[in-house]
Amino acid sequence: MDNIAVLIPCYNESKTIKKVICDWKAVLPEAVIYVYDNNSNDGTAEIAEENGAIVRHEYHQGKGNVIRRMFREIDANVYIMVDGDDTYPAEYGRQMAELVLNKGADMVVGDRLSSTYYQENKRPFHNFGNDIVKNSINWLFKSNIRDIMTGYRAFSYQFVKTFPVLSHGFEIETEMTIHAVDKNMQVENVVIEYRDRPDGSVSKLNTYSDGLKVLMTIARLFRDYKPMSFFGFFASILFIFAFAIDIPIIITYLESGLVPRFPTLIVSGFIAMTALLLFFAGVILNTMISKDRQEFEFRLHMVEQWRKSEG
Repeated sequence: MDNIAVLIPCYNESKTIKKVICDWKAVLPEAVIYVYDNNSNDGTAEIAEENGAIVRHEYHQGKGNVIRRMFREIDANVYIMVDGDDTYPAEYGRQMAELVLNKGADMVVGDRLSSTYYQENKRPFHNFGNDIVKNSINWLFKSNIRDIMTGYRAFSYQFVKTFPVLSHGFEIETEMTIHAVDKNMQVENVVIEYRDRPDGSVSKLNTYSDGLKVLMTIARLFRDYKPMSFFGFFASILFIFAFAIDIPIIITYLESGLVPRFPTLIVSGFIAMTALLLFFAGVILNTMISKDRQEFEFRLHMVEQWRKSEG
């Protein structure tokens, strides 16, 4: 088992991968550097291997797929994940690793948004999207994560071996953040300097399509992790709507003793029944989630025992 593993997912980063590897060797010479190439066609893998990184391949396209492969194959006391585009300085790596090794952090977030991101990043819609994602997750999940979409993070062994990677692409950062918050894992923020990509290096993130996927992921995970709030919200809306269209019928009945609009009454009844079904779906799923959290704590205990036996 490695003590510190630096994980670099890469797709066509030949312009920057050499510098990234050399920077990490200088800052953390004791770390093992892994480059996972995701079908690059510009020689990224060859350059990484020439500069001393352990190169492996993930042929299923997408950052989420690469991280799934990394987390399955590598055993380490602390994992540092960083992009291969030279936008994240390596000098923060030791501080982040120390928070995992000595302070018990499960995930350390490299916070770009509190420093230079808005000045360095030249894509205004990315800035706007980062704010939407950050504020949405912190509001929905009652958290205080300062940068949701950052690709610069450190993880504990327990986090890596208990995190179920379901996303395929760039929404993976959102998924791992929500998982850590929901499972009450210790999350720390480290403010980092961010620099934009050098000339000739092209971002693989599509502002609109990938941004939509991230928002859809937030909605899906809110449904999965907070079913009572999710289904309760829609149940409340339907109950209010059913009651609103019933008010004229109730008033007419109290004044005349007659119910002249049976179709409206029937429709409102079906709406109220749907609201009840959504409410009880939320109750049942919330009970299942509570049971899953209990089992998760047991899995954490088993993973820790395995780490100690292997270490």
